[in-house]
Amino acid sequence: MKYKISHTTRYQYGEPASISHNELYLTPRNTPSQRCLDRSITLLPKPSVLSQRVDYFGNTVTSTTIQEQHNVMEITAESQILLTPLLQPIPEQTQPWENVINTVWQHTTQEDLEAFQFIFASPMIPVGKQYAEWAQDIFLPGAPVLKAAMELTGKIFKEFKYDPQATTTTTPVETAFDIKRGVCQDFAHIQIACLRSLGLPARYISGYLHTLPPPGKPKLIGSDASHAWLAIYIPGSGWVDLDPTNNVIPTDQHLTLAWGRDYSDVTPVKGTVLGGGQHQLSVAVDVNQIPASATG
Repeated sequence: MKYKISHTTRYQYGEPASISHNELYLTPRNTPSQRCLDRSITLLPKPSVLSQRVDYFGNTVTSTTIQEQHNVMEITAESQILLTPLLQPIPEQTQPWENVINTVWQHTTQEDLEAFQFIFASPMIPVGKQYAEWAQDIFLPGAPVLKAAMELTGKIFKEFKYDPQATTTTTPVETAFDIKRGVCQDFAHIQIACLRSLGLPARYISGYLHTLPPPGKPKLIGSDASHAWLAIYIPGSGWVDLDPTNNVIPTDQHLTLAWGRDYSDVTPVKGTVLGGGQHQLSVAVDVNQIPASATG
């Protein structure tokens, strides 16, 4: 199935800004189940510098510099994606989780070696005894790794409350873990912390979630949102996505932008501004499925 995505980020400055430099992680990446068919990024005011590069994790990064006085900066990223869901491993038939640890530490294949870097603490995700112990009642000796990982996803979904007022993008994992509240970023970080603390490789994914309006109601423009989830690595099967916010294995409604160790690796918009004073931020996201009749 095909999707069309529009993501607009608007900064309204209290005072004129003279220079703004940003790095944008707003270009959907290609994955085994996803292909980016079209993409564009536009800025107002028009940037004097705009370039693209591929970062260490294979994400497309757009670098921009605005060198004129402005009170408003608006970034619009548009793309079209073809999504082809893959068959997932049968959870009960996946290998014991202890075997995954041993295989990744030996890293005899390129895939295992690439996954090895995702078992350690990262700038925003610690590893520690408290996270391992919280997951230990699920990861019993010999437990199939994906079955246990899915049960951990369900545990976070049941025991944590979705509360946008409880945290910010800079809230430490420890805080969200203690208060049992947060948003998708927090829940993904917490599950990654638990998996890594057990010795299992897990990475952070940023993207979008296609939402549907209530029956009989029109879909509101800008009502979709950026989303975050995670993936666990299983030797021989590859990476399997998990969404603790919704307690699902992502298939045909999750659209990937970028992945890394944690949120700090793939922040959608990050940069610096000279001047500007206080600012107001607004974000509008639309994810729409393109009907088959419109795709030919």
